[in-house]
Amino acid sequence: MAELVISCDVAAPRDKVWAALVDWEDHDRWMLLTKATGGAAVGEPIEAFTGIGRFGFLDTMTITVWEPPHRAVVRHTGRIVRGSGSFEVQETAPGCSRIVWSEWVDLPFGVLGKLGWPLVRPLLKAGVSFSLRRLANHVETQT
Repeated sequence: MAELVISCDVAAPRDKVWAALVDWEDHDRWMLLTKATGGAAVGEPIEAFTGIGRFGFLDTMTITVWEPPHRAVVRHTGRIVRGSGSFEVQETAPGCSRIVWSEWVDLPFGVLGKLGWPLVRPLLKAGVSFSLRRLANHVETQT
């Protein structure tokens, strides 16, 4: 199991940050190379395609915890990405929040996946960090 935890501070209230995080139709505005659709309740699906054009992969998920505007947890059910993920929005001060994005995934491709994780992890972390900063900027300019 591989773990990745990333946080990002946002100069905006928790409710606005949450609303932007779960606006699946607008997801590609801030999440690098990813388009998403999905639900808003326990048991509902989320689908996120990451890639360029037809080259990429579909990350299918099922919402297992839905606690707006605080926390969501999903179970990744796709062929490539399997495991769990969550995001939490914490109020850090009046009008300020912190997003904590966590992933606990079973590495694909057996031994190759385990050997490749030390190389892929920094790239994945950089991509998600970049995306969360874009989300923060998007929300802050809307506030």
